[in-house]
Amino acid sequence: MNGSDTARPRQFRVGGMDCPSCAASVERALGTLPGIGEVRVDVMQGTVHVAGGPGAPPDARVAAAIRRAGYKVIDPGDGSPAQGKGRFYAAIAGGVLLGSGLLVSWTGGPPALVVPLLAAATLISSWYVVPRALGALRNRALDIHVLMTVAAIGAAIIGQWGEAAAAMWLFGVAQWLEGYAVGRARHAITALMQVIPSEATVRRESRDVRVPVESVGLGEQILIRPGDRVPLDGVILRGTSSLDQSPITGESVPVDREPGMSVYAGSINGAGSLEVEVTHRADDTSLARILHAVEEAQASRAPSQSFVDRFAAIYTPLVVLLALAVAVLPPLLAGAGWEMWVTRGLTLLVVACPCALVIATPVTITSGLAGAARHGVLIKGGAQLEALADITAVVFDKTGTLTEGRLAVTDVVALNGISESEVLRLAAGVERHSEHPVARAIVARALEEGIVAPEPTGFAAMSGSGARAHIEGRDLFLGNLRVCDELGNCSTEAHELVERFADDGKTGVLLMDRQGPIGALALADTVRESAAPAVAALRAHGIGVLAMLTGDNRAVAESVGRMLKLDAVHATLLPGEKREAVLALQRAGHRVGVVGDGINDTPALASADVGIAMGVAGTPAALEVADVALMGEDLTVLPAALGRARRTRSILRANLILALGLKGVFLVLAGAGVATLWMAVAADTGASVLVVANALRAMGRGREWGVGSGE
Repeated sequence: MNGSDTARPRQFRVGGMDCPSCAASVERALGTLPGIGEVRVDVMQGTVHVAGGPGAPPDARVAAAIRRAGYKVIDPGDGSPAQGKGRFYAAIAGGVLLGSGLLVSWTGGPPALVVPLLAAATLISSWYVVPRALGALRNRALDIHVLMTVAAIGAAIIGQWGEAAAAMWLFGVAQWLEGYAVGRARHAITALMQVIPSEATVRRESRDVRVPVESVGLGEQILIRPGDRVPLDGVILRGTSSLDQSPITGESVPVDREPGMSVYAGSINGAGSLEVEVTHRADDTSLARILHAVEEAQASRAPSQSFVDRFAAIYTPLVVLLALAVAVLPPLLAGAGWEMWVTRGLTLLVVACPCALVIATPVTITSGLAGAARHGVLIKGGAQLEALADITAVVFDKTGTLTEGRLAVTDVVALNGISESEVLRLAAGVERHSEHPVARAIVARALEEGIVAPEPTGFAAMSGSGARAHIEGRDLFLGNLRVCDELGNCSTEAHELVERFADDGKTGVLLMDRQGPIGALALADTVRESAAPAVAALRAHGIGVLAMLTGDNRAVAESVGRMLKLDAVHATLLPGEKREAVLALQRAGHRVGVVGDGINDTPALASADVGIAMGVAGTPAALEVADVALMGEDLTVLPAALGRARRTRSILRANLILALGLKGVFLVLAGAGVATLWMAVAADTGASVLVVANALRAMGRGREWGVGSGE
């Protein structure tokens, strides 16, 4: 392997690395290698990321260092490591020997049989512990494996074989349970990618062939049959269907898709067949980017994790020194019995390891992040998750956030004796061949109502004011009041109608012939169906301020604000003024979340305590800008995400209280001689298992994904 190969960032899968002590041992082992730059160990993913400069060691040497620390390097092509099975079998065998030894002892059997049984139980139960203890000692580290090994050896030396065997067996069982629980958390994250098919049907040389998704190139055409999962991101060329996009966007209702629209890998196709042009390779789909962002998020450190790490760095050496003092000083200074005080010291050694405390934060945060991602909400890290849980004010952009971002006809008014359907029919005829947003909205409304628009002749756009066409023997005009006034015969009724539309935040257009107005239509950017329930749910969550910041005119903004019952509406704002509005809320003592499109609202998003971008499933840039990204366009997932963040924070606090409380209790009990060695092991490892099991609750579906509910 040449220098350029070793200098590149590399990743190794590591088996059996399920606790913070394991991660620290591996990190120290790699840190001693010359040429190694950054080492990042991810317990939740079971991976080690190594970066180095010229002269960095080859893969084989890095793998050897990991193995010397007592861990297994897994080939990338292998499935799940089998080490969990080995731990399980060791726990079974150790348990049988321990039970047999205790049974013989309690029934008055020969001591010559008891000690070998208990010694064998100790050795088998320590099968995976001692190699890691030796690896930690090589790197001058003091971790739980060293402490447990010393405690077991000490107990055996003073003849407490029952304590040694029970302690080591309980520790082995707990390590297996902890590995199993952490494995569940890992699986929840990798399962995000498992919804993507491994193969795609590609049209090549007029033939449909099945090929691995990794071999499909940009621009190739893939066929998606009814019921298939979409294998790659792309744009529909032919066919219409409805797609279940819930794996990516979290939207529970299937969405209709037609030619020209995007589809995302992992979506489930409905009843129609689709031909799709591939726009992203397999490693760059929206779902792949979500998974990559979640993996990066796990590496970021939440404030609570930084506190725990600082606490553990002080706590462990202090308690180890206390254990040494308890074991040695009373016999030396007061002539007390060595066996009793050494046992107490060994018990304190077990209490010295803060495993449950240290693992509480990463496993809880990861579970919360994975649970949110399963519902189409990408939270960029533990710090962002904790910040989301703390917000007291939410500020929305209007266009494309609270509203659909496209015009729709809201009112049709007939004038001069014709019907409303006739007004819509003629207006759609005038605009039939126009691409203007107003034209598209009018034609779409006619199609919705089953109205067939007449074929126009002599169509012409009037720049900035409207359009005209010749239909069924007469000249028709569709435009604003200026067009009406220029044609003459513009009635007071028409003026008042357009002005009333404007007061309601709508755009009014008039349908006219040479004699004057014959109808009017109002158009507006319609409010999302999910906006009102989302605002109500946020208020139910205790959000004190719900406001809108928009560059749109005041009448339009206030109309939307009244409809959604917002606390404040700020209109006609430039991007810098939106930022100032956010800063003003922060000066008033609020923790502010800003919801926007992730690009146009960059100053406000950057100034917020939490920047939230929505509808970014196909927008890589928005994933970079926001702290939280809503992959779909359903606003109700925002209060659900807030509920998930608060639920995760509650679980985290409960875990920290549990871990600290048990440590405190057993510190006192061990010092007083009440707690035995095996009891301390049971409490310590049991706490780790309970903490991990409780943390997995943050990954569950949770009632907060129902609108208005949550923590």
